[in-house]
Parts: sequence; C-alpha cells; structure tokens
Amino acid sequence: MKHSVIIEPFRIKSVEPIPLSTEEQRVEYLQEAHFNPFLLESDKVIIDLLTDSGTSAMSAAQWAGMMEGDEAYAGSRSWLRMQQEIRDLTSMEHVLPTHQGRAAERIIYSHLGGPGKVFISNTHFDTTRANIEFSGATAFDIPIAEGKDTALEHPFKGNMDTVALERLIALHGEKNFAAVILTVTNNSGGGQPVSMENATEISRICRNHGILFLLDCCRVAENSYFIKHREVGMEHLTYREIAQRMFSLADGAVMSAKKDALVNMGGFLTLRDTALAEACISLLIITEGFTTYGGLSGRDMEAIAIGLTEVFDPNYLEYRVKSTAYLGDGLHRMGVPVMRPTGGHAVYVDAKRLYPHIPVNEYPGQALVCELYRLAGIRSVEIGSVMFGKYAEDGSLIPAQMELVRLAIPRRVYTQSHIEYVLETFAEIMRTRDNVRGYRIVKEPKFLRHFTAHFEAL
Repeated sequence: MKHSVIIEPFRIKSVEPIPLSTEEQRVEYLQEAHFNPFLLESDKVIIDLLTDSGTSAMSAAQWAGMMEGDEAYAGSRSWLRMQQEIRDLTSMEHVLPTHQGRAAERIIYSHLGGPGKVFISNTHFDTTRANIEFSGATAFDIPIAEGKDTALEHPFKGNMDTVALERLIALHGEKNFAAVILTVTNNSGGGQPVSMENATEISRICRNHGILFLLDCCRVAENSYFIKHREVGMEHLTYREIAQRMFSLADGAVMSAKKDALVNMGGFLTLRDTALAEACISLLIITEGFTTYGGLSGRDMEAIAIGLTEVFDPNYLEYRVKSTAYLGDGLHRMGVPVMRPTGGHAVYVDAKRLYPHIPVNEYPGQALVCELYRLAGIRSVEIGSVMFGKYAEDGSLIPAQMELVRLAIPRRVYTQSHIEYVLETFAEIMRTRDNVRGYRIVKEPKFLRHFTAHFEAL
C-alpha cells in the first residue's frame, strides 16, 4: 500500500517546551527588538523558522558519540574519524576543521581575495559576500534567468549562468579571478538545487581558464536528492554517490556543518592543492586553533562524523524534502506567492508579489517577517533588499534581485501540526495583506546589516 501521509522516520525521545504568548505581548516584544527578528529572545518565539543553521535535533547516535569524544589537543580519535569521513565524501586530502562555516569562509576568502580580485557565484550568501567584500574583492552573482522568476516551474533554478561566466572571465581576465563558488543548494536563490550537468560545465570552464572552483556544500545532501529525482542519468546512483561525484568536480569546498551534517556547531574547509592548504592552515592556527581541532571540541567532531553519514539516509532525505514541500505546496494552493518549486530546506515567499503596494525601499520582506511574528510568534528572515540591498552614491537604494522571506525548517524539530499552524497563519496574512505597511531603517552597520539593524514602522 502506498501512503500519502508523510511520517517522520524517527521517534521523539526528548521534548522541549514551546513558550506561548499573546498578540499583545508580541507587539511589545517586536517594538523592543526594533522590528528585527534577530533581536528577539528565543523564549519569546513560538515557531522559529529564522534559520536551519545549527537548529537541528541531533540523533541518539550523535548524542552517544559525543560521550566518546576525545578531547586531546592534538591528533584526537574524534578528529581522525571526522577527517576520514570528509575525505571519503569529498575525495580531498586536506581537511581544516573550523567552529562554523563562516570561519572557513574567512580563512579561504581572505587568503584568495583582496582589492582587484573577483569572485563569481550562482548566488553568494550573506556571510560569503561579506567575507569577500571585507577583503576588498568584488563578488558577482550570475544565477540563470529562470532562477529570478519565483512563479516559474524549473527543476534546477539554482544553476549558474555559464554563458555569463565565460563573459565575465573575458571581461575581468583570468588572473583577476580568485574563485568561482557554486552554492548547493542555492540558498539566496530560493533554496533551489543545482544540476550535475551545470556543475560539470562550470568545472570544465574553470579548468580551461586555470580558475579555482569551490563548492559551498552545506546542503549537498539535499541537493543530491533533487539530482537523483530530477536529472536524467542520475537515478541509479545513491545520494552519497551523487554528492561524491559533485565533489570530484571541484578544487575545494567550504561547509557549514550546522546544516546537512545535522549538528549545532561546526564546519570545515577541504582542499586538493597542498600549497593552498598550507597557506590556509597557517591562518587556521592563528585564528581558530590547532590543525586537528580548529575551534571544535572532540565531541563536536564525533557528532559531525556521524551526521555526515546519517544525512544521506534515503528515508531521512525523502522525509526532509517532502515535508518542506508540504508547507510550500500548501501555501501555493492558498494563493501565497512562493518560490516554485519548493526547495529542500526552506519555503521562500515572494514578498514583492504578496505586498505589491509596498515599494522595495520600504522593504516588503521586513513587513512580512514582522506580520508573521505579530500574528503567530513565527520568526522568519528577510532575504531581499535588507540583506542584499546597497546604496548608490546619492544614497538611494539599489535593491536586491528579489524580495523574499525565508521560512527555514530546522531538521528533525517540528511536526506536521506545527506546519499546519504556519499555514493557518498565512490564511490571515492573505486576508489582511492590503492593510500592511512598510518599514525604514533607522540604524545599521556597514556589513551584514540585517543581523543588527533597527527599523521603524511607516
């Protein structure tokens, strides 16, 4: 018998209470947080969809492994286990452990970057772009045109535009290229997957021009699911074999293990080239820690090694992708404008289409995240002109390509009834959307302003 109901392929052994609040309380909390969900205290949030990074529930096997963590400063057993797991997955010799993906980004991009250097990506995420631009380098996004149309159905909207890549190489010159970065899945582009065909073509172009090709691979298992089920010729491979094939195309990879390694903290940088690795190892030791722990405890490394195996379990991946699609499809049926088709880790709402009366310089995405919290205590994040907008010389806003709000689903945390609660909230969002107004920024830092900016309702 084929069942239509998606069940969690796990049993719940431990629970954490969810704090409940009234709308009146949440209005007060939102004002105290300057209308920025990042500044809310977690015990004032009912359903937390701010991020899927580090918010996963770890398995019994991971918790058991943590008890065996070897906390030796140098050469611990836990490090050797994590190193072997990453080498088997990526086929790359040099593995640098870091406390999270952002630290790995800082090490590799500060070394490769600098004034005059160019980085290309299908879409740089916020911390990636910040680390690149902080070095003085320039970051260009070249997603395929289909990826910018939220309503369009396309199997691999996360792909990079390879024609544009060749054009930019000719324009800027090979010697000025620091790296090409392929983000799988494409987080800022709506959580959309990248095809093996696209990765193969990018690898070919980079090798022809002698340009470093890196994977931002924090959701590589979820990307492998889409390749297996959507790309011709990939269906006979396991999810792990698909990931291994994609890694074989690259010169290096950066991973925030807080996503598809199913842990609450950790990351790594892995490289093929020995000279490049040695330069990065020097930065690792100066800024993170010794080469065999890099800012991680032994128990963290045990959990990562186990998580990198668990994440490729077919039952888990089917549950993960289909349960996320359950929310996306439900919103779509309701008439909520969402990025189609649904990605693996999140549902992205097109706030520009939801609130056509709010201009981009009044941040429709920020308006939606505030409404979700006010109505139901749901915390989400704007991925639009607050996160990626820039200012022209005259001070006017240069908006982002899209005005999205991400509903990121923590792994193995929420059940179907929680998702039904989110769907019910969006029914009210749709009913009252004409009454919603925008926001203006009253305080912001130079980099990554969305984390700490203060807003004012208009």
